[in-house]
Formats: sequence, structure tokens, C-alpha cells
Amino acid sequence: MSGWLLPRDRDPVGRTDRPIRITVDGEPVTGIEGQSVAGMLLAAGRTSWRTTRSGAPRGVFCGIGACFDCLLTVNDVPDVRACRRPAADGDEVRTQSREETA
Repeated sequence: MSGWLLPRDRDPVGRTDRPIRITVDGEPVTGIEGQSVAGMLLAAGRTSWRTTRSGAPRGVFCGIGACFDCLLTVNDVPDVRACRRPAADGDEVRTQSREETA
């Protein structure tokens, strides 16, 4: 999928979007080069991808990297803010949980 470019003459508005693909918890998610990881997840219909200690769902809240609600693990690096991280073709993303253990 990487390397494919939409020819300008085939898109009515002249886009040249380059598709990319990441995996999220082992499932493929497709997007467009330049999207944030959060943008790809939201476009795929995922509004939350981690839980707090109390079990409350969390995803994008502020969208500017100030609140840390959108944390996940990207390529084995934990606590990455999905709203600030540009997605790269082939990224391996894992969701995180902060649930309390009994």
C-alpha cells in the first residue's frame, strides 16, 4: 500500500493523498499520510482506546497534547499522545489501560 499515489488528473480536487496502514492491537487501520494516530483512529470509528483507573473510557479530549487522555503505545514506546503523533506507515499501536487491580 505504501508508495501508491493518487494521480492529480483522477481526483476532482487535485488531491495526491498517500494511503498508509498501521496496526492497532493487531487490527489494520488505514489512513492518509500526514494524519495523526488519533485522526486515523477517529476516522476508523474508534472514539476511545484506553481506560482510566476507574474504568472510564478515554480517547481524544483536548486534541492539542495538553491533557494526556489519548495515550497509547506506538512501536513499543509507551505513553505516546495519539493527537500529537503523526502516523507512519507500518506503525504498531497498542492501547493502554490504567484500571485498578483488586
